[in-house]
Amino acid sequence: MARHDWILDVLADLKEFALSADLPNLAEQLDDTALIALAEIASVEEGKRGQAYAKETNAGTHTGGVGTS
Repeated sequence: MARHDWILDVLADLKEFALSADLPNLAEQLDDTALIALAEIASVEEGKRGQAYAKETNAGTHTGGVGTS
């Protein structure tokens, strides 16, 4: 996730600014946005790990079957 940490830092900075500028609704929305970003980043990273695992194990390939010799 380190590759995406910058976006979370930017959202945190924007939230801090919103709070200091007395914009509580914006700050709350930025919290929601950060949660969405975390979930989406985790999903992307999990997808990449799954693809790498499938390549390593040849998942999805079948070279034999019942009754084959």
